[in-house]
Amino acid sequence: MKSFLCKLTIIFFISSIIVSCSDTKQNKIKKNTPKHIILFGSDGFGAYAFNEKAKIPNIRHMMANGSYSLKARAVLPSSSAVNWASMIMGSGPELHGYTEWGSKTPEVPSRIIGKDSIYPSIFSVIDAQLPDAKTGVSYTWGGIGYLFEKSVVDLDFNGKSDEETVTKALDFITAEKPVLTFIHVDEPDGAGHGIGHDTPEYYAAVEKIDSLVGMMINRLKTENMLDDTVIIFSSDHGGIEKGHGGKTLLEVEIPWIIYGKNIPAKGELSTSIVTYDTASTIADLLGLEQPDFWRGKPVLNIH
Repeated sequence: MKSFLCKLTIIFFISSIIVSCSDTKQNKIKKNTPKHIILFGSDGFGAYAFNEKAKIPNIRHMMANGSYSLKARAVLPSSSAVNWASMIMGSGPELHGYTEWGSKTPEVPSRIIGKDSIYPSIFSVIDAQLPDAKTGVSYTWGGIGYLFEKSVVDLDFNGKSDEETVTKALDFITAEKPVLTFIHVDEPDGAGHGIGHDTPEYYAAVEKIDSLVGMMINRLKTENMLDDTVIIFSSDHGGIEKGHGGKTLLEVEIPWIIYGKNIPAKGELSTSIVTYDTASTIADLLGLEQPDFWRGKPVLNIH
């Protein structure tokens, strides 16, 4: 009988330790998980533009107080739809099938077909694993509307200007408290095509985007949401002269900046980042399991 009681006591003791460790782990995960993630995508904002010509104090504030890379890379071709799709779908064009600047449907059949008959994005991953969480997409370029599952988001807004796009997104964020919001702004791509990359007009457009980033940060502060939010700032491609789509680093290298809750000021990252790592990083930040058919890897050295 004593032997039985002794064994029972040992089993109870070990079980208590396991439960305690499990609870500690769960509490740690809960504590470190941001309540809100904002993916802010600026079209045509090349990594080359981070020089003395660009007066971007708000974006530089995120860089100084978070982590960043100016050597992250777009997928090829260095064009819009193919790269925005890759950013939120966790995979390159070989798998999701969007291969051109203005792809509305995959030119190559998607390897996996998910909700809304498209390759699964971070939005359907959140919908499956956090079914009560709200998500939204606010975008200026209408081409974004073909790249995510409209049936699973709570905001699908195509703004007429970048200002309207950001304002709508911020109204949604502060009112609905979504777990993920993707904001797409169309500049400085318009200036790059119209006037040219690396021109005074291009940098004026860059600075306008910085002012919108500042407006977003100030709004989050006012609403007491900034401390629970992670912001990822990135782009689909850079550019050269009046175009993009080629293989030069001016076109392929993009900024990748992460700032906010539990993101220490580590500064420049040495790790290699491809745009499809963004979706994987968002999934990792939220404690979600990414699909095994995604090719992205979460950027882990941001903690």
